Amino acid sequence: MFDFLNSVKSLAGKGSSLGVDIGTASIKMVELAQVNGKPTLKNYGILESYGHLERPNDAIQTSTLKVLEKETGDLLKLLLKNLNITTTDAVASLPTFSSFTTLLDVPVMSPKETAQAMEYQAKAFVPMPISEISIDWLPVGEYDDDKGLKHQQIFLVSVPNEQVRKYKRIFKIAGLNLKALEIEGLSIARILTMGDPTTTLIVDIGARSTTFSIAERGLLKQTAQIDWGGGSIAQVIASSLNINIRRAEELKRQKGLLAMGGEQELSTLMMPMLDAILNEVVRFKDNYEKNYRGKVERIMLAGGGSSLAGLEKYVGDQFKIPVVKADPFSKIVCPLETEPTIKDIGPSFSVALGLSMRQFI
Repeated sequence: MFDFLNSVKSLAGKGSSLGVDIGTASIKMVELAQVNGKPTLKNYGILESYGHLERPNDAIQTSTLKVLEKETGDLLKLLLKNLNITTTDAVASLPTFSSFTTLLDVPVMSPKETAQAMEYQAKAFVPMPISEISIDWLPVGEYDDDKGLKHQQIFLVSVPNEQVRKYKRIFKIAGLNLKALEIEGLSIARILTMGDPTTTLIVDIGARSTTFSIAERGLLKQTAQIDWGGGSIAQVIASSLNINIRRAEELKRQKGLLAMGGEQELSTLMMPMLDAILNEVVRFKDNYEKNYRGKVERIMLAGGGSSLAGLEKYVGDQFKIPVVKADPFSKIVCPLETEPTIKDIGPSFSVALGLSMRQFI
């Protein structure tokens, strides 16, 4: 079994750590090193593909588990060529749609008994033969029920072995040694909520999809994904105004929900798709609160799509709880000259930073 949750522990204390986030339309890379006992930014970079805006099927990977191996490996090589990366050992993210996850409520038991129980549970809920998947799990909480019996909550993850093999081949093309894989929800939960007991619903708006995650104290409790994202909003603008899709993307980022006067139509066009995404957030939040003995206390916006001007206020008005924008770079030491840039791009680097941070936890 490829121990995709824990195998990176063998790297602890061995220099720098490289996190690679392969999304549907971009690849993001972050290298951290420990300096004076603190994780410190060494390198970061992003390579974006805009083909998905003009051709919906032109994406680095899709929810059908299609990953363009040769093309993605070449893109990784191109990004590495432009960065002064000092390590070839890497940790990569897996999109939520490429895994099966669930939060299980079971009695407290020994580690051996827990392992047996998790394998049994995986057979029950994964629609694939157990021989074709890799499974792993993390304890994320304990509580006493009304009768005084101790329960533990276990986050169970399973990934098709073929998906693991694909990623190994991609990184080999790029000349990197893939040490571990991790679903993106685990990475983003680590970097955005570690040390924070606030139960947080993270809305990670990507180009082609949006991921929802419930997290606290750096631990992921539930995650889901939908096939709508920032690109979906740009498509609506382009079709309605009969303009080029790239121009629509520029307008979306520049004006957001704060367009005024003659440009107010732009905000109006965005609302139906944005509301469709938020309706799924409501469904996800209600499901968690109903089934998992928890109450969401805050919403955090991440991903490139969260840069939409006015989005925090709009979401806050809908949910009536605090809404903040993700600031993952605040958890690490950054050179002064990078501060103006990383404040703007921070939300989109949450997953890559969370991957890199694993080594220093």
